[in-house]
Formats: sequence, C-alpha cells, structure tokens
Amino acid sequence: MRIIKFESDDGRVYSGCDFKDHTASVIEGDLFGKFADTGKRKSVKKIMAPVFPAAIFCIGLNYRLHAREIGFDLPKYPVVFMKNPAAVTGHMDDVLIPLSCAKIPEVDYEAELCVVIKKAAKNVPADRAAEYILGYTCANDISARRWQKHAGGNQWIKAKGFDTFCPLGPWIVTPDEIDNPNALDIECVLNGQTMQKSHTSDMIFSVGQIIEYLSDSVTLLPGTLILTGTPSGVGYTRNPPVFLQPGDVLETKIEKIGTLVNTLRLEE
Repeated sequence: MRIIKFESDDGRVYSGCDFKDHTASVIEGDLFGKFADTGKRKSVKKIMAPVFPAAIFCIGLNYRLHAREIGFDLPKYPVVFMKNPAAVTGHMDDVLIPLSCAKIPEVDYEAELCVVIKKAAKNVPADRAAEYILGYTCANDISARRWQKHAGGNQWIKAKGFDTFCPLGPWIVTPDEIDNPNALDIECVLNGQTMQKSHTSDMIFSVGQIIEYLSDSVTLLPGTLILTGTPSGVGYTRNPPVFLQPGDVLETKIEKIGTLVNTLRLEE
C-alpha cells in the first residue's frame, strides 16, 4: 500500500491510498493503530508530507563510499543526530534557502531512505525491527555546511534543522511492497543531472541494526522518522563544490518508492 496525506477540493485533509488520476481512496482510522481503506474516493488537490513526525533521528556516515569520500574511518556504532520536526515539508513544496545561508553558498543535498515507526519501540532486536515499521519514504537531509562545520558548538542540529530542511514523500510505502530495504537503488538528481547514485546495500548499518541501536533503552514513539544516511556524491565534496541555488529542482529517487521533487527558493 502507498499511503498519502492530501488536501482535497473540499478543503479537508485526508489520508489515502490507491492514488491515481488525481484522486485517492480515503483511509479511516489511525495510521499508527488500526486503519482501513474505505474505498471512497476524493479528489487530490495537493499531496502533503505523509506524516508529521514525533521525532526525527538521523544517521550520519552510514554509506561506505560516503565515509571514504570525506576521509573518515567507518564508524563502529551509528552516528546519530536529530532534525527539528518542523523542518518537514512535502512533495512539490519549496525548500527554502535561509537568509543566513544566502550570501555564501552552503546549502547541500543528501538523498536518504526514511523509515516510519508505527508503534512504540523500545529494546527492539534487529531481527524483529520489521514489526515496528509502518513503511518507507523518500527524504532529503538538506544541510547548511558552514553552519555544520563552524557554528552550533560542533552540533549538527542547527545546520540541518532550518525550516523545510527535511522534504519528505511523496508517500509511505508499506513493508509488504518492500521486502528488503537494504536492497534498493537510491539517487539524487539536481536540475536533471545525477549527483548521487548508489544502493542501500552500501549502508554500514542495516535498517534493523539502526532500530536496535536507537531503541536501546529509548522509546521510539509512533510517527518517529529515521533517516538512514546518505550515499556518496554530496555537493560539498565535489571539485568545484556544488551548492543549492534558488530555482534549482531537486529530485530524490528510491526504487520501489518513487520520486520526491522539490524546488529551491530563497527565504523571504
């Protein structure tokens, strides 16, 4: 099932599935509890971010080739940071370049597979992690590199937590359609040019291992997002560096999920 959140022509917001021909079948109930497809179709005026998260956990340095391109040893444990839940924005929404990042280009892209937790998870072993997953979606860990390196007291949260710095979507694909999240093509395309092209098998820590690590004596609430890391090819490692500019079109593509599209715009 592909679950979307959408605004209809009646001005109301719905969860839905079977999206086609600008309509979707309405889902009733709690996505993090019991829900069902009603079969009643509504027009889709706008696709929204598929979930407003309880929390956003992110894993850094989780692709072997990415660690190599920035000159880091492979981590022994997952590198964890967080993003502000208010940073979430949806498919076809603008990603804003903050005014504090406008004079010297620094805003970068990071295509990532995102896991959505469906029920409270604590002390979950890796081999049971699938029981706690609602589904998967595309995400991009937009990052302000100067802020990341030189501001914020050596913490990454500010650099990665600006408004709209977590585009998400276009929908959540349930696990019955993705039997192995560690076997997916992942790609980032900027203005039609492929910048990142990899496979989730290059991840150092699998989805199950990440959930086991994050839930160690910590409760992951329903609706928690886990961004599982980005592959090689990010902008700041290129020669010359490539940073996002107003008007750029960013596509985040993951096999069996789809394509998340966003346009860059300068914050007003």
